[in-house]
Amino acid sequence: MAKSVKSKSILTENSYLFLKNYINNAAPVGFEINGQKLWLDYLKPFVETHYIDAYGTAVGVINPNEKFKVVIEAHADEISWYVNYLNPDGLLYLKRNGGVDHQIAPGQRVLIHGKNGTVKAVFGWPAIHTRLSNPEQKEPLPKVDNLFLDCGAKNKKEVEKLGIHIGAVVTYQDGFDELPFNHLVGRAFDNRIGGFMIAEVARLLKQNNKKLPFGLYVVNAVQEEIGLRGAEMIARKIKPNIAIVTDVTHDTTTPMISKIIEGDIACGKGPSLAYAPAIHNKLLHFVEKVAADKKIKVQWRTLSRSTGTDTDSFAYANEGCPSVLISIPLRYMHTPVEVLHKDDIENTIKLIYETLLKLTPKTNLSYL
Repeated sequence: MAKSVKSKSILTENSYLFLKNYINNAAPVGFEINGQKLWLDYLKPFVETHYIDAYGTAVGVINPNEKFKVVIEAHADEISWYVNYLNPDGLLYLKRNGGVDHQIAPGQRVLIHGKNGTVKAVFGWPAIHTRLSNPEQKEPLPKVDNLFLDCGAKNKKEVEKLGIHIGAVVTYQDGFDELPFNHLVGRAFDNRIGGFMIAEVARLLKQNNKKLPFGLYVVNAVQEEIGLRGAEMIARKIKPNIAIVTDVTHDTTTPMISKIIEGDIACGKGPSLAYAPAIHNKLLHFVEKVAADKKIKVQWRTLSRSTGTDTDSFAYANEGCPSVLISIPLRYMHTPVEVLHKDDIENTIKLIYETLLKLTPKTNLSYL
């Protein structure tokens, strides 16, 4: 039986330096390549070969000549905005690129990724004095069609001088930081924390000189936020026998979230496993047993119809691929201040790592 990692912390100073740089880098939906380069540069020492597909999904491979293939996967893209209209007064109006939340936009600082590099800007919003000056007037609410960016330009010509154009993507500026009690905060933990964790699994395999009896494909997929598109493409290319997908899930202990609907999940209490049609029951129970044997606490939830993650793309690709979802609890998803717990990062990495050490091509996942 494979031994657990014995060190108190499996994450190194270099691990956290990579995580910080990776979170602070922008990788909007459809424009993930800079983040993918960062990720591959970190991953390369731990894999034998690597490649990027036509749309930017990055893959590192261990044992590329083995016929039996196991995927560990996360998605690389982050929600963002598109510049959609430049008005004569130099203000920029936007469209969503993925499920970005318009309600939290006013007052946020952003980066516009234009032809001449990044340009700083802000989501402007009328001062409270002006909104309340007429008590009979209803307060405006933020909507996509009334949100605008101010980059300091006084007209459309000055905006264009900065290299800002229709179709330029916009990301929030807020980056990686630490909070008390072992919490981390940043934008795009959904799901760059997954990319970090699967890279750390590859590092541990290399560091501990573990030999796997199958080909391991470490996959960082693009375009999950607009319909699981990158996973759909790469699943067809790799044709894996098993897929282990990691993503984020909601911490339901925060206000205004119903545990009756979303389940009971909390940061700091371990990775989350789920029941759903796309999740293969025998593979799920295999992971559950690994967690029990290695004393890794897990939390449970259910997902109706689809998981809403890349698990769906792998499960239903080709002739079907036994797939499981291992999620990390996250607070304030799809905001610039997503929060998670360091213990959950380590335990999710351990669970994926220990699962890989137990899996073989002969592992029986047949329902009969």
